Amino acid sequence: MPKKVYTGKVISDKMDKTITVAVTRLSQHRRYKKTIKRVSKFTVHDEGNSSKVGDTVRIMEASPISKKKRWVMLDIVESA
Repeated sequence: MPKKVYTGKVISDKMDKTITVAVTRLSQHRRYKKTIKRVSKFTVHDEGNSSKVGDTVRIMEASPISKKKRWVMLDIVESA
C-alpha cells in the first residue's frame, strides 16, 4: 500500500525538529450536500528545522517517530 502524501501549511515551529501542519480538505455533507472545509493537524518531523510558520510543505506518512509523530516533511513547496 502506498504511503499517503499531503500538502499543508505550517502553523507552529516552536518544537525542536518538529512542526505542526494543518491540512485542509473539502468534503460534502452526506445529507445536505453542502461543501464543508475540514482541517486536520499533524505533528511532522523536520530534521533540519528548515521550515517556518506560513510555509506550504509536503508531508508523507512514516513509521512512528515518537508518541504523536507519524509524518515526515518531504520538501517546502512555497515559502512564506
